[in-house]
Amino acid sequence: MPIKYIFLVLAFSSFLSCKKKEISVDILIENGIIYNGVDKNSSKGVIAIKNDRIAFVGNPNNINITADRVVDDKGLIVCPGFIDPHTHADRELRKPEKSHNLSFLMQGVTTVVVGNDGNSFFPSSEFKKLYESHGIGTNAVLLVGHNTLRKMVVGRSNKKATEEEIKNMQTLVQREMDMGAFGLSTGLYYAPGSYSNTKEIIALAQIAAKNNGIYDTHLRDESSYTIGLKAAVEEAIEIGRQAKLPIHISHIKCLGVDVWNQSSDIITLIEQGQHEGIDITANQYPYDASATGLQSAVVPRWAESGGKDSLYIRYQNVKLKQTILEETKKNIARRGGADKLLIVMTEDSTFLGKNLLEISENLNLSPEASVFEILKKGNTTRVASFNMTSKDISNFMKQPWVVTGSDGNTGHPRKYGSFPRKYHKYVKEDKVINMATFINNSSAKTAEIFKIPNRGKLLEGYFADIIVFNPEKYKDKASYKDAFLYAEGLEYSIINGVITIENGVFNQKLNGRVLTKKK
Repeated sequence: MPIKYIFLVLAFSSFLSCKKKEISVDILIENGIIYNGVDKNSSKGVIAIKNDRIAFVGNPNNINITADRVVDDKGLIVCPGFIDPHTHADRELRKPEKSHNLSFLMQGVTTVVVGNDGNSFFPSSEFKKLYESHGIGTNAVLLVGHNTLRKMVVGRSNKKATEEEIKNMQTLVQREMDMGAFGLSTGLYYAPGSYSNTKEIIALAQIAAKNNGIYDTHLRDESSYTIGLKAAVEEAIEIGRQAKLPIHISHIKCLGVDVWNQSSDIITLIEQGQHEGIDITANQYPYDASATGLQSAVVPRWAESGGKDSLYIRYQNVKLKQTILEETKKNIARRGGADKLLIVMTEDSTFLGKNLLEISENLNLSPEASVFEILKKGNTTRVASFNMTSKDISNFMKQPWVVTGSDGNTGHPRKYGSFPRKYHKYVKEDKVINMATFINNSSAKTAEIFKIPNRGKLLEGYFADIIVFNPEKYKDKASYKDAFLYAEGLEYSIINGVITIENGVFNQKLNGRVLTKKK
């Protein structure tokens, strides 16, 4: 071939190679500071969204992108939507007027895990249909709850399950896994789950394992109520060892004066299990106060056997009343004393916002006797107990296997503020962890733990669950005085490729989906 023709061919080839690829997308996010959920450092570039997926991430030098909508996020953080592994949000998702899940949405949460602490709505198929019929604001991942199944098969009494009852519960676990549940949850601290033995839990966890599910647990003891914190962690590890499935410890903590400063020992136990080959992770909410029902917090479990009516029959029994009061008194002490127990939700407004010591003084009764006077007024009394140390909180938070969770129950500010509080206090102010660790352990790591495919990362082909927040304004506003204030600083939330929060305002669109486990 003559030389001049060779030059023409080369020039034409060069022209073709310089021609940019063209794509048309629905949304183009540009000029933001991108954290992709995986890397330790941020990057610059654009993110393009087509339908419900991420079509492009990176530097668009060799690509020409046309978009129906351009979002300019100069100076703002762009990252995967947060995944909350422990929420109790199903209580609101089932109600059309509350299914927007706004307390979580405004934090930047795009996916919630429900069915925690052993309590799930059954059968999940009915609730999946319900959620889909009226729409939900976030994605939802469903777990099957052990306590729920035990109430159905064994009842509420303090008894061990028979072999036949265990088989019946296994059948129900399999049925729920067939419907797309991601795993089994337990609340071994709460009745009636507290009446079960380890053998029973292993048998049910084995069914979840056969279906590639996980085991999510509220430990049998986070303090010194029964077997103690260390033994409870060892039990969880043994369940993972015997059932051969990943275990996830919910809201890991050292609860109460008896177990303060044990976080290093707990971390060592878990790391030993990990070195053995057991997949062990945990979640944590960034507060020094826990929250639960007042009855669950301080009333002895044996007295609850059979339900609340049975509790009051025993309490009125002269032979049992004093024993119940003595054990209740010890449980109050475990949580730091009556002045550390704040009533955050109750039917009787005269108790709301007061601690147990103040109420006992007003009633002219002992704190333990006051507990039962409060409980007589209704079933929804909840208490925040200030019973954790900053040392243990920070120690757990630094672990690469601990992710962000809220345990978002009503009355505690964690339902409205966990994720922005962790950023504002522990990243920005106290510098316990850095930005990338906060984001990665609030998104990609959680998706990996629960085996949620194609979510939690800003990668091409992944679902477009993306948030944008202002690093100078993103913070929690909810407090123990007013636990119902939405977080601020979230600019955009995109769920399944559709904008839900725009310029900090909810646009009333319900873009969430019920996610199901693929076999």
